[in-house]
Amino acid sequence: MGLLSDPNRRQVLTNLLTRMNTPLCFMCYIAGVSWFMGLAFEPFILRMYTSENAMGSTMVDENFVYGDRALSYAREFSAHGKKAGEMPVEWLVKTMSGLGLETHTQTFSRTLPFPDEIRERYMVKGTNVYGILRASRAASTESIVLSTPVGIRQNSQAAGLLLALASYFRGQIHWAKDIIFLFNDHDMIGMEAWLEAYHDVNVTDINSSVMEGRAGSIQAAITIEISSDVVTSFDISVEGLNGQLPNLDLVNLFTSFCQKNGVLCTIQGKLPRLDGETLEGYIHSLHTMLLMVLKQGSGKSQGDHGLFLRYHIEAVTIRGINSFRQYKFDMVTVGKVFEGMVRKLNNLLEKLHQSYFFYLLPSLSRFVSIGYYMPAFGFLILILLLRALDLWIRLSKVPISTQDCANENVRPSFLSIMTPIFICHVMGLALYYVPLLCQGRATDHFPVSDTEAVVLTSIAIYVAGLALPHNTQSGLPTELAAHGWMTLKLISVLYLALLLGCITLINFSLGFILAVTLIPAAALAEPAPHSASLCCLPLHRTLKALFLILMSPITILLMCIYLYHELAEYPITLLECWQLLLQAVAESILDHHLYSSIVYPFVVFFIYPCWLLLWNVVFWN
Repeated sequence: MGLLSDPNRRQVLTNLLTRMNTPLCFMCYIAGVSWFMGLAFEPFILRMYTSENAMGSTMVDENFVYGDRALSYAREFSAHGKKAGEMPVEWLVKTMSGLGLETHTQTFSRTLPFPDEIRERYMVKGTNVYGILRASRAASTESIVLSTPVGIRQNSQAAGLLLALASYFRGQIHWAKDIIFLFNDHDMIGMEAWLEAYHDVNVTDINSSVMEGRAGSIQAAITIEISSDVVTSFDISVEGLNGQLPNLDLVNLFTSFCQKNGVLCTIQGKLPRLDGETLEGYIHSLHTMLLMVLKQGSGKSQGDHGLFLRYHIEAVTIRGINSFRQYKFDMVTVGKVFEGMVRKLNNLLEKLHQSYFFYLLPSLSRFVSIGYYMPAFGFLILILLLRALDLWIRLSKVPISTQDCANENVRPSFLSIMTPIFICHVMGLALYYVPLLCQGRATDHFPVSDTEAVVLTSIAIYVAGLALPHNTQSGLPTELAAHGWMTLKLISVLYLALLLGCITLINFSLGFILAVTLIPAAALAEPAPHSASLCCLPLHRTLKALFLILMSPITILLMCIYLYHELAEYPITLLECWQLLLQAVAESILDHHLYSSIVYPFVVFFIYPCWLLLWNVVFWN
């Protein structure tokens, strides 16, 4: 306290902080990125372990023997589906009723805000079919869901496996929870319709019929996707809507039963390696972790399981892969894996809660907990705080006007600062509302489809924001203009720190991606110095503007798409990357309106206006 109360010592401290601000920011950035990169090195992180006692052992006798029956059901499902041209609802109802399940159907419809050209749908109508196996030792207070998306995705083998499991489970007497076998139409739209009807809510404006039959409170859910008679491995998807993740014990349960039955399991499509302490093993783990970060940061659910997480139901999607020809597993082995998982979930006395909900997975044998990865973000956010402190110190040293304002501090007017802030947020509102409102007029006047009209209008409004260096400071004295940009940057830096801090608590991957890219741009954004010569002013401003454009939200998305395909070993050209960018913009808008994804409104309402404020700082005269 003595150091801060003594004016001389305080002056020395502030001078040191101002002089060392740039080196400290650089060191913090290097430390944050290095810390994050080091998280993929296995000796630095924790081994997987199971926290829930009821799931700590795999001592379950799996006796599933209906492999041939599963394949037979799959062939019948596929044949009836081709004959009907859609999901064979009548055949499913008849078959499930014949197995002794309490079978129900649920119809639903949803009009999309604009056509989904990838799946060729606009007005979606479908029917979900589900059967309930009532527990013989309980009062239908709890349940487990086994589901598979059918209709658009022809998961005929998964549908056959579910029917074979239902037939097998029907003869068991040890079930303490109801088991729901769900066949949802139109992938995630059908799953959302079923979940909303099951919980008697309507958050996405889906029209659906009344739920005729319910089981108990859903404790866990497993979505199965298998589209081949031959399964060489299982890949697990954990990334849910808005970056939510299931309890880590559910991932451990999947891994344990795969290992027990000798089934190869992967994550992000990456084969497991045993040389994690070598350079090759580290690079492999780093690629796996970065793929998870990019998927989670998108806020898009990587399977139907992501919608369960919104209702505090732990769920994963497990996909049967037919890629590694040296490994082959029949349906009996596959069925034993899921039988063991359901048997263990049946033993739960309470919902999964003891393990981690915030983590990163460089492999299925190691995990990075929130206590390990948050310091990386802390180093990055410290840069904004250091810059804000430096600006505050510089603003406190206001020069004294020698003419009309003798012995008075020079301060910019409130209007000169609030005007660009207001206009930037108006641009964000326009980016959110105008594309959907004007899609009809755009298609009337231009030869484009509805989807192209929405996407191109969004990009046009986004680019129009670059033409708004709001020169509200042009009529101010030199002293006021100089302190005006520092005040605006101080507001922008603190605003960005608040936004990144909030989103990181919800979706770490999205917050970290934005922090790595936007924080350097925010730290370096400033107008050309008055001492620069007239010939250097345009060059200085151009370099700053180019760097800021490279760190803009749309460019960040483009870089993430390119990086994802490089890490997934599916390289693409720049033209393909641009096409995927347009597709990603359309899907983000659809995900927001269909499933209430928060990534799109967060970017257009907050990140884009904050970036425009930094753009105004660069063009401050």
